Amino acid sequence: MTDYAILCEKASAAKNFATALGGTTGTFGGKTFRIVHSHGHLLEFVDPKDQVPEDQVSRYRSWKLEHLPWTISDFTWEKQPIVSKNPRTGRKKSAKGDLADLKKAVKDCSALVIATDVDPSGEGELLAWEIIEAINWRKPVKRLYFADEEARSIQSGFYQIKDLTTAKQDGDFLKSDARSKWDYLSMQLTRIATTVTKQAGYPVRVVREGRLKSLMARHVYEQDQARKTYRRKAYYEVKFQDPQKHVFARKFKDDEAAAPYRHASEADAQREMTQYHPSAVANVKTTRRHSGPPKLLDLSNLASILAPRGYNAKEVLATYQKMYEAKIVSYPRTDDAKISMGQFKQLLPLVPAIAKVVSVDQQLLTHRQPRPSHVTTGSVDHGANRPGEKVPGSLSMLSKYSKSGPAIYEVVAKNFLAMLGEDYVFDHITAELADYPAFKTAFNVPVALNYKLIYDSSRQIGDADSDEGAVQRAVGPQAAPFIFEGANKKPVAPTMKWLMNYLQQHNIGTGATRVSTVSQITSGPTALLKERKGQFSMTDVGTISAILTEGTIISSTNATKRLLTLMDQVGRFELPPDQLLMTATQTVEHDLPLMVANADKLRQLVGEPTKLVKKYPQKAKTSGKTKTGEEVKFNQVWGGHRFTAEEVTALLAGEEIKFQIKTKRGKPMAVHGKLAQQTYKGHKFWGFKPAADVFARSGK
Repeated sequence: MTDYAILCEKASAAKNFATALGGTTGTFGGKTFRIVHSHGHLLEFVDPKDQVPEDQVSRYRSWKLEHLPWTISDFTWEKQPIVSKNPRTGRKKSAKGDLADLKKAVKDCSALVIATDVDPSGEGELLAWEIIEAINWRKPVKRLYFADEEARSIQSGFYQIKDLTTAKQDGDFLKSDARSKWDYLSMQLTRIATTVTKQAGYPVRVVREGRLKSLMARHVYEQDQARKTYRRKAYYEVKFQDPQKHVFARKFKDDEAAAPYRHASEADAQREMTQYHPSAVANVKTTRRHSGPPKLLDLSNLASILAPRGYNAKEVLATYQKMYEAKIVSYPRTDDAKISMGQFKQLLPLVPAIAKVVSVDQQLLTHRQPRPSHVTTGSVDHGANRPGEKVPGSLSMLSKYSKSGPAIYEVVAKNFLAMLGEDYVFDHITAELADYPAFKTAFNVPVALNYKLIYDSSRQIGDADSDEGAVQRAVGPQAAPFIFEGANKKPVAPTMKWLMNYLQQHNIGTGATRVSTVSQITSGPTALLKERKGQFSMTDVGTISAILTEGTIISSTNATKRLLTLMDQVGRFELPPDQLLMTATQTVEHDLPLMVANADKLRQLVGEPTKLVKKYPQKAKTSGKTKTGEEVKFNQVWGGHRFTAEEVTALLAGEEIKFQIKTKRGKPMAVHGKLAQQTYKGHKFWGFKPAADVFARSGK
């Protein structure tokens, strides 16, 4: 009998565990073990109509609004093996076989050890307990916690394996399970949005709504509208300037306080300026200041930096995950802002190699003591994003993980190395006017750039570009009045940086969750947003979604923050999961009438439904009578080849024709066939039909 069946989340994780423990089976720390693995989630909830009693099936199958909200107590929360489709072959595969294999592999083990990812969301626990339930495991369950998949972390976790009595006593599972059920119940909002949109006459497939998705779409829409409705309003204000171009101005706590001094016309400002004369500069003070490196980046910051380079959220997320599995970078779904003392010490010997790969001058890396702003003496789950224990030989070799591989490592590595640079040193200079003390100036003069020569992430993730430029240290000796023309600030464009900074500011989701959600809502035919080089724009469906969710709970920042807090409380056993699920019903009850009312605004804000109907170019047709005398019409172009008049005549006569085309890869391909009546999706049509051996030959 084997002591432990160690359940990993995926094959790559199992490989790393085998490396750390000395094989897929064996003995470690006095315990025999066998490593098995899943392929991510193997189960999913069945359709709502299959969750409820027979007499309720028609209600839950229906998308009619009168059947909402759902009654949560009707649900069995039954799950089924996931059926996935191979995008290349089109073949479907059920996870039922994977579950059977796992059940067989762990049969002779005394305990099952959950060794799935230790995710802040608890997703790893959910994935594991689903499998435990599906294979009907009734023996002890334990948990192996690890910060990353490096050998020392796995080995350390093995020595500290914890007992888990039941799923209901596992807070991480409760949190993730409740969240997945809440998200399932939020399907009602998608049904509402889709139904009212179709009732309004808009030809949509589906209008997706959901936790965080709706918030993002609505926030981008509001910013987009703010930019479209922006009207520049100039104002004129009296300021002073010295020969070095330093500007002296009054300081206002808000726009209301500034209003009396910001004139609508230049003439009014000119009249005010007659009250002033050139003044000497007084009270010049210089203070030497220091500024430490910015914090370590999370995955959303990283995605923000890389988006303008053409790397979208899906690309960054997938590539970072591959590089993590190869131990090139640290765990992606971390919620930590700092690294531990142990992680800091582990990376120090690797610094010269890392610096060489990303072309950082090692003479800048002189601050070898841990900074409290970046390194904690306390505990961390995974530690902030950083380079991994394996240092690549070069940036170019990281292209094998994907095109964004070199860029990801360069940013992560330089951001980490910046903490080893000395503080940025600058002089902060202030002054005021002798005759008009209310007019003041303040500016910084760099003394030593230090860490900024390595990497300054704060400039990279800022919403607006800034240019420090050259600043003159000298001030005065006099400053003269002038008319400054200003204007109300135009709202910034809705970019990846802007959105991620907003979510981070409100502490909504981990960095990886933010990036993952952006990836979801910018992909596929039902995408809510389009993203190009870091800038968002609305799709037609996204615009509809945003209009429908005006004033709703599902798109509210504060409500989303509150919901995340409640989920954390479930994980800490402070709130029963059922109480959390009740908020899903409350959300539907609140949002349904609002979305119905908001649908009346669609024509005004989106336009007529016909505007959303895609106009496809008509394919060239030819026609004639077949040899049986039937009048037919068919496409004159097949595979890029346009049938000649002679070929059309031959086809109508029932004869076989031969011609050459080029495949999508540009290779020549011989084709032969006849005209035939065919069926596609239940509809009959006439068209050229290649002989059966054409594609068989091309595939050899």
